[in-house]
Amino acid sequence: MKHNFRKIEAKWQQKWDEAKIFNAVDGSSKPKFYGLVEFPYPSGAGMHVGHIKAYSSLEVISRKRRMEGYNVLFPIGFDAFGLPTENYAIKTGKHPRVITDENIAKFTNQLKKVGFSFDWDRVIDTTDEDYYKWTQWIFLKMYEHGLVFRSKALVNYCPSCKVVLSNEDSQGGHCDICHSEVIQKSKDVWYLRITEYADKLLEGLDHVDYPANVKQQQINWIGKSTGAFVDFKVDGVDEQLEIYTTRPDTLFGVTFMVMAPEHPLIDKYADRISNMDAIKAYRSECAKKTEFERTQLVKDKTGVKIEGLEAVNPVNGKKIPIFIADYVMMGYGTGAIMAVPAHDQRDYDFAKAFNIDIIEVIKGGDITKEAYTGDGEMVNSEFLNGYTNKKDSIKKMLEELTKQGIGRAGVQFKMKDWAFNRQRYWGEPIPIVHCDNCGVVPVPYEELPLRLPKVENFEPGVEGESPLAKIDSFVKCKCPKCGRDARRETDTMPQWAGSSWYFLRYIDPHNDKCLADPEKLKYWMPVDWYNGGMEHVTRHVIYSRFWHHFLYDIGVVNTPEPYAKRSIQGLILGPDGDKMSKSKGNVVDPLDIVEDYGADTLRTYVLFMGDYGAATPWNENSVKGCKRFLERVAGFTDMLSEDKETEKLETSLHKTIKKVSSDIEDMKFNTAIAALMTLTNDVYNVGKISKEQLQTFIKLLCPFAPHLCEEMWEATGGEGFLSLASWPTYEEAKTVDAQTEIGVQINGKLRGTVVIPTGADKEEVFAAAKADPRIASLVEGKTFVKEIYVPNRVVNFVVK
Repeated sequence: MKHNFRKIEAKWQQKWDEAKIFNAVDGSSKPKFYGLVEFPYPSGAGMHVGHIKAYSSLEVISRKRRMEGYNVLFPIGFDAFGLPTENYAIKTGKHPRVITDENIAKFTNQLKKVGFSFDWDRVIDTTDEDYYKWTQWIFLKMYEHGLVFRSKALVNYCPSCKVVLSNEDSQGGHCDICHSEVIQKSKDVWYLRITEYADKLLEGLDHVDYPANVKQQQINWIGKSTGAFVDFKVDGVDEQLEIYTTRPDTLFGVTFMVMAPEHPLIDKYADRISNMDAIKAYRSECAKKTEFERTQLVKDKTGVKIEGLEAVNPVNGKKIPIFIADYVMMGYGTGAIMAVPAHDQRDYDFAKAFNIDIIEVIKGGDITKEAYTGDGEMVNSEFLNGYTNKKDSIKKMLEELTKQGIGRAGVQFKMKDWAFNRQRYWGEPIPIVHCDNCGVVPVPYEELPLRLPKVENFEPGVEGESPLAKIDSFVKCKCPKCGRDARRETDTMPQWAGSSWYFLRYIDPHNDKCLADPEKLKYWMPVDWYNGGMEHVTRHVIYSRFWHHFLYDIGVVNTPEPYAKRSIQGLILGPDGDKMSKSKGNVVDPLDIVEDYGADTLRTYVLFMGDYGAATPWNENSVKGCKRFLERVAGFTDMLSEDKETEKLETSLHKTIKKVSSDIEDMKFNTAIAALMTLTNDVYNVGKISKEQLQTFIKLLCPFAPHLCEEMWEATGGEGFLSLASWPTYEEAKTVDAQTEIGVQINGKLRGTVVIPTGADKEEVFAAAKADPRIASLVEGKTFVKEIYVPNRVVNFVVK
């Protein structure tokens, strides 16, 4: 059969679409399988080969599950709110809605050309009013349950995009979108209290099947620590500075304190501070730095001593200086830290720079050279002297702090509450009204969705306010509570909002009464297998787990965890081995590959190119190799025979069924395809293949190259769609070779090999080995001291 991939692929894509064979059935009596891939942001550039790799794993597994008799939900949608579309709209004057619709149409066409088996009747778009109505509903439920609050904070602001960015969206001090340097601005910020769910998010990891490195990244991102909150009195005023420390037993070693430059205590007691000009100048410098620059970069220690305020060490009454320094942030912890320079390198470097005392309280290092951060005997610590176990010394100090009322045990998290607003147009409007009489008032549920108004100018204000702030018809409203004049919130939600619950909407995408029917949720949830990129295992996966835990707590969903299993794909690198980027000119367009080699070749190569979880460079020659493999498979139809010679393929065939079946489950797609290539060679060596063997072969290949396999199924008289045929099974006995080659050793040294019947007893094996002419010549005239046989592996004759 000629492999005319253009004709074949168009034909079967149309047939699948018309028959809707990949549509899931709600409440089927079949076992269910919910396979999920991270839905794409529909950019104007369209898909890249990274999308193909990301979707191909669950594509293959979902196709296999259907053939195994499962009711499969394998959906797709579009995460379409976001800055790139808005920036493009500003640049071109074209409305974001129009841009988004065009991009989604382009992506849809591309995905269908590759032959993905998505349920196209369940497509969602986060910018659709019927979708973001329920995003707003979840926000209001969180507000109702005390998980939403507003506070002033220093935020990362991109002066180019004119928008506030999260820490994660401005890593390295640059905007993720335009790469401009970001600055610090004081803003009113909406927050979600994700920290309230920190313990649940950690505990939930014990009940899911995630790779160890994914779990560890989430644990590190949440960053739970146990320690103590300690009160340091400010000398001469009725004020205390609260700090948090994981090592309260080192309090006797505290020789200074550091506050965030923005700490309100400074302004409160400005009249007592003699160097306010220096402090203001330092504050101004800090405002130009991003949080990353202030806290993460290895740099010289800078700071200013506050002249006029001193703290008192609560355990020994000693007065200690207070500094401001850029590496302490108001939004982290209490905005102040205690410094133990003898046992913390950053404090040590700061103390050296500012000539501050360094007092050893843990014996073990040479503090004249560097901080000692290990364990050891407590010294210079009064009632702790002599302790050698830090658990004991911490416990004793906590008892003392509690008794004196100057401290208490506490827990902190590295994860901070989620900054949940953006000053942009293209996002979900936050359903909140500001009333001078009633304060903050939520929009009534029955008035949802709060729709984005149609506007022509998407440019943010000069101070970074949302474009919505300029639209009087949107801003001016009546208070839902008292009926007086009020103002709508003009900030919109971050892009992460829509992606925090999208997997639930796939279950019931057209429901206008609730986000999804409870009975359908009970049937489909949790997601059985979720695949995505390593870059999303903290923010997106943690955010969505947080939302799901909340919805579980209020009885909306039936499982505490959304994803039973998570897997990761590696990057596809450019042919030069570098990460693909337009600037490097090494980007591979998947549609070019489809046009030149066919969708089946693209699908097969992307999974054959290497370990699925590893980064692998693109290789055009290997693409051509996969095309040749599929052409050889197409040639099987010209080799059909019921000749007994085809029985020679039975062992190879059953071995391949076993291997491909297990390799797919283990995401070893490259070795599964390699096994099919090996079997192809075996077929050509025999020169014949039976119809039954061919149909078994194409069932195994179908998840990888479904168009060609459907065509071959039809050509050989297969009934219905191959994509819905039964997955092959193997007989264990037929996976064992009839003959086995084993090594023959003489006095432990390999001297030759013999072929024996598999499972032969040792006497038969010894006889066969001794009968081999080469072995016979080597043992002639020798005395056999011992004869050893390791079944199906090696014979060793010990002779003298």
